[in-house]
Amino acid sequence: MAIYKPLPECNIQQAMDILKNGTVEQLMILPLSVGESEIEWKVAQDICVTLLSHSDAAIRANAALGLAYVARTKRMLDKRIVKPYLLKELRENVEYRWRIVDAITDINTFLAWHLAEKAIQKLENAISL
Repeated sequence: MAIYKPLPECNIQQAMDILKNGTVEQLMILPLSVGESEIEWKVAQDICVTLLSHSDAAIRANAALGLAYVARTKRMLDKRIVKPYLLKELRENVEYRWRIVDAITDINTFLAWHLAEKAIQKLENAISL
C-alpha cells in the first residue's frame, strides 16, 4: 500500500541539481514538485520539457503530468513548445498512456485548449468496447 506524502518543495537551484545529478526517484518527482512550487512557470515548463526527452517512459509520463500541474497552478504554458512533446508521448508512450491522457485532459481544462481531443475520444471509445 502506497502512503501519500506531500511533494517536496523545490527551488530553482535544487531543481537544476536534480535535473543534472538526480536519481530516478528524484527525477520522477521533480516535474510534479516544480509544477506545484513557486518556481516561475517558464522554468517549470522547461524542466518538464527536458524530462520529456528522458529515456525512461515513467519519467516522461510524470513530466507530462508536471506540465498539467503547471497549467493548474500557473495557468500558463507555451503551446508551441509543449504540444509536440505531449502528442509524441500520447502516440508512443503506450505503457503510461493513461497518465498522458490525464495530463492532456487537465491541460485542456485549465488552459481552454483542445489538444488531441479526437485522439483521446477514440482511445476512450476503444477502451469502453
